[in-house]
Amino acid sequence: MNKILIVVDMQKDFIDGALGTKEAVSITDRAAEKIKGFDGPVLVTMDTHGQDYLQTAEGKNLPVAHCIKGTPGWELHETIQQALQGKQYTVLEKGTFGSIELPSRVAELLDPQQMEAELIGLCTDICVVSNALLLKAHFPEMQIAVDAGCCAGVTPETHNAALETMKMCQITIV
Repeated sequence: MNKILIVVDMQKDFIDGALGTKEAVSITDRAAEKIKGFDGPVLVTMDTHGQDYLQTAEGKNLPVAHCIKGTPGWELHETIQQALQGKQYTVLEKGTFGSIELPSRVAELLDPQQMEAELIGLCTDICVVSNALLLKAHFPEMQIAVDAGCCAGVTPETHNAALETMKMCQITIV
């Protein structure tokens, strides 16, 4: 079985920037170790907004400018950048919670029927769950897992709620 690792939005603004949390900081080293120890293709999503973010639907509901392309907060956290050095990885910029490009990129890399996907990253309750469910909808027979120890939510409570939601949708939580 071939495996792919999907690293979701491990960007500075979500770790120790505009929307950072102590929980996000606490999982960064574990996520980096998982990346370093992974042997296979890696897809990295990056939340990407423009200067007009506060005028968007998301910006009106979450009026905190974050992950504005080209700013330091948009960049991958330095610990994650270092972990990716020497790895075969592809970056997918996304303007919303789930990457609509992710399923087609997964299918290009490996046969989804013969593949396992594992997701790590931020935020469990927004972007991780969105991308996991997108993959499950596109590839219902694929084995999909989320490493809970390498994820953090907006709050511990919503992190746990998202893990329960994914479990109910037959996504393995490790």
